[in-house]
Amino acid sequence: MFDFCTDPAAVEGTQWLACYLTTGKHMNLYFSVFTVLALLAVTAPSALAFGFAGATAARSPLLPLRWLGKGYISLVRGVPDIAFFLFFVIALDQGFEWLRHQALCPDWTAPIRQGNDFVVCQAAKLPLSSDPQWVHEVYGFSLAVLTFAIVFGAFAANVLFGAMTAVPHAQMETAAAYGMSRRQAFWHIMIPQMWLYALPGLSNLWVVLIKSTPLLFLLGIEDIVYWARELGGFKSARVSAYPHGDWRVWYFLGLLVFYLAFTVLSEKALGRLNSRLQRGQATVGADATGGARS
Repeated sequence: MFDFCTDPAAVEGTQWLACYLTTGKHMNLYFSVFTVLALLAVTAPSALAFGFAGATAARSPLLPLRWLGKGYISLVRGVPDIAFFLFFVIALDQGFEWLRHQALCPDWTAPIRQGNDFVVCQAAKLPLSSDPQWVHEVYGFSLAVLTFAIVFGAFAANVLFGAMTAVPHAQMETAAAYGMSRRQAFWHIMIPQMWLYALPGLSNLWVVLIKSTPLLFLLGIEDIVYWARELGGFKSARVSAYPHGDWRVWYFLGLLVFYLAFTVLSEKALGRLNSRLQRGQATVGADATGGARS
């Protein structure tokens, strides 16, 4: 990165530190921060979409659809998150390969399940062995996002279901009296007011999602936790141009500061959003902040 970094053995002090912090592996560490932020940026709306679909299904007048929505919420919330994260990644990967296998290799006669092995034709593998490395990384990241969205979508569905229930039923009856259909009342009366009741629960869920991003490390993605452990470990002069002792405590302390700062900023932003939503709303929360005045 710097001109004086040509010979690592010839630098010391702040120059050594500057050279050390700008190595290729450290660039991967800095890039992994964007990986975490990208995961949050994509997963949050995806989980909200799953949650909205699950909550809507749980309130459906159709019994099978209602069972499906409530079953999704109860099943995912009743199993440890890490079990679902590890299960879904494998299940989704094999499910996609099985579908491609059925479409691309109809003449295949050997069983797909061969003992503990899952064997599909070469053309059905995802990604293909001939694909560049970035394709493998994007595919793994996409599976992780989908897994996060499915798991956290169930928690979001539970929050949204409760928020929909909290909207006064008298308002829905008034909408029907004014000639609104069930669908019109749902979209124009319930949904706009639902967010005020849902935001506290969704705020907590957002914080939990932030704290769950290190699970990317368990899913085989080189995230910020992976690089902190990799770079912080003991490095001798034989394996590194910048040898050092066991510095993992400092790297993980940096992770602690990063996650705490991100959480504090998120809470402030969500607090302002909550105050904005409460303006003009005749609720206990709005009365407490002076939002509803006669």
